[in-house]
Amino acid sequence: LDHFRLIVPCGLDKPVTSISAQLGRPVATAEVAAPLAECLAEALGMELTRGATGCLSARAKPTDTGCKQPVAPGAAKPQTPRLPEWLRKPIPPAGVSKKVRDLLRRHRLSTVCQGARCPNRPECFGRGTAAFMILGDHCTRNCRFCAVEPGQPGPPRPDEPEAVARAAAEMGLTHVVITSVTRDDLPDGGSAQFARTVRQVRRLLPEATVEVLTPDFQGDPAAVERVCGAGPDVFNHNVETVPRLYAEVRPQARYRRSLEVLAWAKRLARDEGWPLLTKSGLMVGLGETDDEVARVMTDLRHVGCDLLTIGQYLQPTPRHLPVRRFVPPGQFDAWRDHALKLGFAAVAAAPHVRSSYHAESILPGRRG
Repeated sequence: LDHFRLIVPCGLDKPVTSISAQLGRPVATAEVAAPLAECLAEALGMELTRGATGCLSARAKPTDTGCKQPVAPGAAKPQTPRLPEWLRKPIPPAGVSKKVRDLLRRHRLSTVCQGARCPNRPECFGRGTAAFMILGDHCTRNCRFCAVEPGQPGPPRPDEPEAVARAAAEMGLTHVVITSVTRDDLPDGGSAQFARTVRQVRRLLPEATVEVLTPDFQGDPAAVERVCGAGPDVFNHNVETVPRLYAEVRPQARYRRSLEVLAWAKRLARDEGWPLLTKSGLMVGLGETDDEVARVMTDLRHVGCDLLTIGQYLQPTPRHLPVRRFVPPGQFDAWRDHALKLGFAAVAAAPHVRSSYHAESILPGRRG
C-alpha cells in the first residue's frame, strides 16, 4: 500500500504529487478529462457523447427503469436500474464551478449542494450559485433519504454569518438561500445563527431576496419567530414526504409538527404585517401514491403555504433508501396544475426540482 502515500488531500503540510510529476512530462487537462470521463461512465453504466462544442455529456444506457426487487436464493441478480431518459443531464464546463468551490473553501463554508450530494450541483455551481448550509456539516438526525453525514456537530462559528454574506456578495447573488443541518443539540435549534446570517446578508446585499430553509426546531414557536423576525423574504420548511412514510423516511421528524412550523410562520407574518412567503417541498419516488401527494398539497394550503416544490427522489448512496419509482414528467405537470388550482402562488414541479434549485424563479414576479 506504499503507493497510497502519493494521494494527499490539498492543504496538508505533506508532499503532493501530480500526474505530470509521475509521468515526467507536461500533461494537459484535456488529455486527462476524456479518459477520466470514460472510466466514470463505465463505472456508472452510462454512455458518453460529445456535442458540437466539444462538451462531453453522459446518458444512461437503455434499460428497464423499474426498481430493484428482492432476489430469491439461487436466482440471477436483476440488472441495476438506470435513470430514465428524462433524468439525463449534460455535464457542464468546470470553469465557473471551480470558482464557486474555491470561494466556498476560502470562506470555510458548506453548501447543501455538496453535503446532500445534490444531482444539480454541477449545474448550479456552473451558474455561479449555491445554497449555503450553516451550523456545520454534520446533522444530529439521520434521515434515510439525506446524504448529509449524521454526527455531533461543533459549536456555531461566530464569524459564519458574515462569511456567508461576504461570499454571497462576491458571487453577486440576487437571491440568497440559507439552510442548515438540524441542531437538536442547541437550546434554540440554531435559530439565532439563522437570524444573524439573514441580517448580515441584508446588510451587505440590501437589494437581494433572502430565503431560509429551516429544520423544524423541534416544534419551538420561539425559534420560528426568531428566524422570521430577522426579515427573510421566504420561510421554507420541507415536509419532504407523505405522512405514511415518515417512520421510514424521517423517523425523528413528525408530519404534523412540520405543518405547525409553517402555520406559525404564516401566522406571525400576518400578525406582524411582514411580507413573508412560506414554502415547502416534497420528494416523490419513495413509495407514496399520487393521491397521498395530493392530500399533502391540501394540508399545506390549509396552513397557508404559498410556494411548493416537488421533485424526484434519487438515492444518494447505496446505504440510503432505494427509489421505488421514477415519476414521469407528465405526472409532475398534473401535480403542478392541481397545486395551482388549490391556491398556491407558485409551484415548481419537475423531476430535477429541489428546494433550492432555481429558487429565485419560483418567487412571484421573478423568473429565471
